[in-house]
Amino acid sequence: MRSVVLAGGGTGGHIYPLLAFADCLRRHDPGVRITCLGTPRGLENDIIPPRGYDLRLVPAYQLPRSINMNLVRTPDRMWRASKATRAVLDEVDADVVVGFGGYVSVPAYLAAWRRHTPIVIHEVNVPVGVANKMGMRFTEHVAAGFPHQLQQIPALANARVTGVPLREQISRLDRFALRARARAYFGLDPNLPVLFVFGASQGARSINLAMAGAAKALSSSGIQVIHIMGARNEPVEIPSDLPVPYRTMTFLSEMELGYAAADLALCRGGAMTCAETAAVGMPAIYVPLPYGNGEQRRNALPVVQAGGGVLVDDSELSPAWIERTVIPLMRDPGRLAAMSRAAASYGRRDGDEALRSYVYEVVGA
Repeated sequence: MRSVVLAGGGTGGHIYPLLAFADCLRRHDPGVRITCLGTPRGLENDIIPPRGYDLRLVPAYQLPRSINMNLVRTPDRMWRASKATRAVLDEVDADVVVGFGGYVSVPAYLAAWRRHTPIVIHEVNVPVGVANKMGMRFTEHVAAGFPHQLQQIPALANARVTGVPLREQISRLDRFALRARARAYFGLDPNLPVLFVFGASQGARSINLAMAGAAKALSSSGIQVIHIMGARNEPVEIPSDLPVPYRTMTFLSEMELGYAAADLALCRGGAMTCAETAAVGMPAIYVPLPYGNGEQRRNALPVVQAGGGVLVDDSELSPAWIERTVIPLMRDPGRLAAMSRAAASYGRRDGDEALRSYVYEVVGA
């Protein structure tokens, strides 16, 4: 392959696996041309260019889910978006389009289909995202992030399970070897347990509020906290007179340090989160987002069933629940070690390499 076009944007769940896959391609072949597609308003504008990849912006529109004026305008919008995207594919002489979902993937799939360019779709959710569901009309080459997707979605019965592409800092992480340096990075006591708290890329207000209410009880039990609150949430005040460190931040780019420093995570159940926590053997309490199609619960459930985590509904998460559940768990190193082994046995670290092999197989055919 000489030229690869990667389509995916809007949220971190689409962008981060795209970037991990791009890094994998470049490791194997520094000369391969990698072009990323995005939209003017997507999160990809802040993330992709600093990583050194060419980002081309094309018009993309949300696909309507009901009969309204947007539905009437959709054919014309899709034609214009696919025409602009095809111009990019022609310019870079694309050998393949690999889509990770998000609205920018729709014109990419349409343009590649019209151009007779091979298409590979990477899907991590149950049910399949709207953009990838449409893309599956144009290709039979679909890669799934998790085995349970093939069992739950008939349309994915013949998909190739490749796992989820993860950054090398995550896929090659040895949590215990990095632990001392990670705890020093956050200014933590090296001998006290650590809870790592985070939502999605934008944070999770319900988790933030529950943690604020439980901060004193956790701290009084000798439990340190690393808490990523998210940049797009209203500030939540954490008591300042705590006896052990409670570190807060809006964003953490070095997530591997958080995983290495911590004994347990409290987090959402996004596909990327579940893939990362399982891959690095991070015991986790998953609090699925209470909106949408319930995909976050489906993402986390297999890890929990394997013994690597605990599930709690967003509505049940409270300071009292954290005191009843998290504190005893943090005081049980034997159970945490067993959960870590179970999570690691479910997770996989080679999603980038497996997807690369599949894409080369498709292009070669």
